[in-house]
Amino acid sequence: MNNAEKMIAHLDQGDMASASALYEKVLASGDAEEQFMLGEQLLQLGFLDEARQLFELLLESFPGEGELSLLLAETLVEMDQEEEAMLILDEIDDTDPFYARSLLVLADLYQMQGLYEVSEQKLLKAQQVEPDEPIIKLALGELYLEEGKFLEAVRQYKELEAAGITDIAGVSIHKRLAEAYSAGGAFEDSLPYFEKALDQKVDADTLFMHGFTAFQAGQFKTAARKLAEAAELDPDFHSVYFYLARAYEMEEEIESALEAARSGIARDAYQKELYLIAGKLALKKGLEEEGEAHLRQSLALDPEYTEAALALNALLMKKEDYNGVMEIASVFREAGSAEPLLLWDAARAAEKLEEYDEAAELFEYLYPVLKENTEFLEGYGYFLLEEGKREEALRLFEKLAAAEPLNDEWTELVERLKIDVY
Repeated sequence: MNNAEKMIAHLDQGDMASASALYEKVLASGDAEEQFMLGEQLLQLGFLDEARQLFELLLESFPGEGELSLLLAETLVEMDQEEEAMLILDEIDDTDPFYARSLLVLADLYQMQGLYEVSEQKLLKAQQVEPDEPIIKLALGELYLEEGKFLEAVRQYKELEAAGITDIAGVSIHKRLAEAYSAGGAFEDSLPYFEKALDQKVDADTLFMHGFTAFQAGQFKTAARKLAEAAELDPDFHSVYFYLARAYEMEEEIESALEAARSGIARDAYQKELYLIAGKLALKKGLEEEGEAHLRQSLALDPEYTEAALALNALLMKKEDYNGVMEIASVFREAGSAEPLLLWDAARAAEKLEEYDEAAELFEYLYPVLKENTEFLEGYGYFLLEEGKREEALRLFEKLAAAEPLNDEWTELVERLKIDVY
């Protein structure tokens, strides 16, 4: 057993003092093979400063040796010294056997910096050097996938699949094909590849992605099945529950949908979307108290969550809690983020509360925004009639009658108002 092997043995035993002493011996008097072997093992074990010293020492004896330069660069990358690593990699000669691998590392570094074009150039150059190397095809696929060039990513992954390669460097090619197709909107094409990926390895992430993609493809039964499997495999996979509830809802399985939302809330009390869907589902089941509680909690998490506010307002209007509607609208108005439909709720609530000046101000403010909404125009028109503003009301009902000439109620009202006004 040489000193390098003894050092590794002492490291395994946690004897750092003896390991350090042996390291100094290898550094001072070990032969090149021993130093190289120890440098590789220390790099794998995370002793980066020590590995760096050994590789730098070896490069003094073997200047320009590509493998040593590559190992030193990889060590520097692990030490977050990317710029220094890139300088070393750039010095590796294009005739060196490790040139293509150096280009791969450079491409990865440029990709990390968001310099996708430079990264692609390095990978394409590496492919020219080693055209059949699978890891280069994988790297190109990963780059294109991250860059959003989904067709190009699919082409690289398909070439690997055609070569009979389904797993490389711990990456499932079938899963990557599924992800690339899905990200590009080709949901139907992606689903068989998710199945193949799950045949290789079942994990919660792939099940979730399969279910989510099936949901986007409108295959709600499949979506619910896969998402339920993901939740069963990993109950703390919080992202599952919202889409599981949605999938059940689309299948009109409201009880199952509500249970999924409740399960999600039990594991993640800070996801506003879960409270929103739980609230809506509870209301569908006639559970008004539970529904209101969920919707209010959704707004407590995000006081400017418009969708939750609109859902809660619909319930409050039904319950004739008009002050509650006005309170919600005031929060949004103070924040300067009131959506027109929220202000419309407030206008109707103000009218019910006989706060006519407030209602008039809101209706007038909303008219330029909602003037194409027939329900709004009708409500505003009747409000103006109640306020005695018959001429203004006439203009609105004329607009409505012109849009829907077969609506007898509006056409007759227009005729009566014309007599009154003119």
